[in-house]
Amino acid sequence: MKSEAPIYQIFIHDELLPRIRLLGETVREIARRPSALIGGVLFCAIVLTSIGFPLFYNVDPLKQDLLVRLAPPAWMDGGSWLHPLGTDNLGRDILARILYGSRISLMVGFSSVLVAELVGIILGLISGYYGGRIDDIIMRIADVFMAYPFMLLTISIIAVLGSSIFNLILVLGLSDWVTYARTVRGSVLSLKEKEFVEASRAVGTPNRVIIFRHILPNVLSPLLVLGTLRVANIIIWESGLSFLGMGAPPPAPTWGRMLAEGRIYITEAWWLVTFPGLAIMFTILSINLLGDGLRDALDPRLRNV
Repeated sequence: MKSEAPIYQIFIHDELLPRIRLLGETVREIARRPSALIGGVLFCAIVLTSIGFPLFYNVDPLKQDLLVRLAPPAWMDGGSWLHPLGTDNLGRDILARILYGSRISLMVGFSSVLVAELVGIILGLISGYYGGRIDDIIMRIADVFMAYPFMLLTISIIAVLGSSIFNLILVLGLSDWVTYARTVRGSVLSLKEKEFVEASRAVGTPNRVIIFRHILPNVLSPLLVLGTLRVANIIIWESGLSFLGMGAPPPAPTWGRMLAEGRIYITEAWWLVTFPGLAIMFTILSINLLGDGLRDALDPRLRNV
């Protein structure tokens, strides 16, 4: 008599193997596209550098030294390799401030998108699946958020709550949930009419099981792409708020605040705004390239194109 396979082997075969195959196919598709591969490598380098920079450049970004204020980059006359990218008007090291600021920008970007996706997915699933009055209420609330300028809404809320990293993440996340809710709702409206959902209803499967086991996995791919691209937008908005003095509170160095502080000296110390601006540009570029690659890899219609 043939023995039954252990339960863990059944789980691996039925649950994990399809997901592992899909992940492998996605990675191969990204590797086939040079722009997506470059974006992914650059983004991974930025993330790893922001996490591990104290191991190779352990300089205090808040330390002031007025004796070396406005020192140029190391390759210019008067520069020093003690401060490779120069110093600001208070003698603080530009490279250390950029590296430390990358932590704040990436943390705010990913955390805000996580909050927005969590709220948007829940409301979108409820709105699309149940419809009726619930759908009308959620969509009218979404219309109100869409009608109010995003940056003005964010500034208004931060002015009331006060500026802090936690408030910044919360405000940016709750202000951006509409995009995810509308995306999920549109997908659910078509998925709930499919045969596998109708079959689940026919056998008496509870709605919560249908929503989270059968519908949610089928809407995650577009949300992954959307979330990746929205991280870039959040980083830009965080830099803009920091430029206006409404981002992470001082003395925490942020890219936006570095631009704001350096604009006064732009004619005599161009490095104060150039290097933070380049940090923002390369981060956004890498995320956009990676997001485009994920979109192409996860969309069967765009594969082998």
